[in-house]
Amino acid sequence: MEHLTQKKKVTIMIALMAAMFFAAINQTIVGTAMPRIIAILGGIEHYTWVITIYMLTSTIATVLVGKLSDIYGRKPFLLAGIVIFIIGAFLSGLSDNIYQMITYRGIQGVGGGILMSATVTAVGDLFAPRERAKWTGIMMAMFGFSSVIGPTLGGFMVDHMDWRWIFWIFLPLGIVAFIMIWRMFPKGTRAASETIDYPGSIFLSLSIVALLLGFSWAGTKYAWSSPEILGLFAAAIAGAVILILIERKAKSPVLPLSLFKNSIVTISMIIGFLMNAGMMGAMIYLPFFVQGVEGVSPTNSGFINMPMSLMMIVLSTLAGRWISKSGKYKRYAMIGMPFMVAAMIMMAFMNSIIMAVASMIVFGIGLGLAMPVFTLTVQNAVAPQMLGVATATTTLFRNLGGTIGIAVMGTVMNTSLTHKLESAVASGKGPDLSKLDPEAAGQLTAFMNPQLLLDQPKLKELHTTLPEQIRPLFNQLIEMLRGALSDSLTVVFLSGTALLVIAAVLVLFLKEIPLRSSESKTETAAEEAGTAGKLRKETAPAGH
Repeated sequence: MEHLTQKKKVTIMIALMAAMFFAAINQTIVGTAMPRIIAILGGIEHYTWVITIYMLTSTIATVLVGKLSDIYGRKPFLLAGIVIFIIGAFLSGLSDNIYQMITYRGIQGVGGGILMSATVTAVGDLFAPRERAKWTGIMMAMFGFSSVIGPTLGGFMVDHMDWRWIFWIFLPLGIVAFIMIWRMFPKGTRAASETIDYPGSIFLSLSIVALLLGFSWAGTKYAWSSPEILGLFAAAIAGAVILILIERKAKSPVLPLSLFKNSIVTISMIIGFLMNAGMMGAMIYLPFFVQGVEGVSPTNSGFINMPMSLMMIVLSTLAGRWISKSGKYKRYAMIGMPFMVAAMIMMAFMNSIIMAVASMIVFGIGLGLAMPVFTLTVQNAVAPQMLGVATATTTLFRNLGGTIGIAVMGTVMNTSLTHKLESAVASGKGPDLSKLDPEAAGQLTAFMNPQLLLDQPKLKELHTTLPEQIRPLFNQLIEMLRGALSDSLTVVFLSGTALLVIAAVLVLFLKEIPLRSSESKTETAAEEAGTAGKLRKETAPAGH
């Protein structure tokens, strides 16, 4: 797309940002409202499936579309992604029961996965790596902006409007994005030498499904050592082995193994995996501290995450501009990662809301500086005809990292909480129930569940309805639960810190190729000075 004028490229970018924002805001606006929606629809026992199905379908769509868009061009997938997402969102708003909601969210996930993959890759098509840095930063900021307004807007709407409008309010934006891309985005040409890798696509999808289901259900629906979980992990490994055998011989592999011969690509993907595992696994438990330990309401809890998103918006935009000017990117990852590590350590030892807000600010700085780098490194290190599959594979590793991180941190949390509660009771920190009659003692023992801390209306009600002689002991019990929860969260955040430290160390081993200011062969050859050219040749598909 080098023949396009700068004005035309900027116009296309506005269309892409509209599509990206459409997908992102529809995700963030739903998050805070979903518990209430499920309560209205019924079927709370299937709640996790509403989240899991979106994650599954979007992850598979992301990685499959990466290769297909390399063959057929980005435009048809951008348009298809918007249409599928609009259909999924519209139908989700029509849901009358939990099963319909799960089905329609699965459709929405397919559209979301296609959109997220195609928009990020399309930036790589439009701009050479040097200028791409600036636009990658702006796209990250767009995602951050949706994280700022989405949760607050979702909470407000579910309190004051029919919940169905949460799925419908931004549909006109999707139609606008569709028209903009249809009219402005240049039509791609089919890569004649490429064929669709059907066997590889099937086994890649099966492996991802088995792996994600295994980690989603382990420690919650089934025990880690249960036949169901072990069976899913075995199926994921078997599928991966068969996939490798297929991809070694495939003419146009859906997951080219040559990608992993390039050290820049491999290290970037491992860092992305560890960053998301540490970040998502730990961030999901921040509300437990804010609401459970500090007693802040869910509505106000959403505001505590806001500084992180705001800092991410500012820093990712600035970092993109700085990288574009200098052509150097490694320094921003080396600065950003320690900020993220420091923020996670602050979370591990926070003891007030002020400390929580401060840790969010520091985390946002690190995230804004580091996150845009690792897509850029991969896109800069591969041949232009591999942009789609390389970007999609990077996204796949991040998604897997987040899913696995959440599952592992969940197990760490549950194990630690059980241990801390047992220790607190054994050390006499809990209420002395020996002086109570058996009925009152049984009543208090039934409240020995940290989940009670997150149900603030019930907690308030118990403080006023319990018999007066039990209240001091009940207050002592709540303080013990808060202490145990706080100590357990320290273990969770320190586990996340350990993963981020490994990622920060890996940044030191990341080779830096100066970002190209053109995709043309002559300028590329002049800028790469041999080493980069060799690295990119390693990832070029056969026959190119």
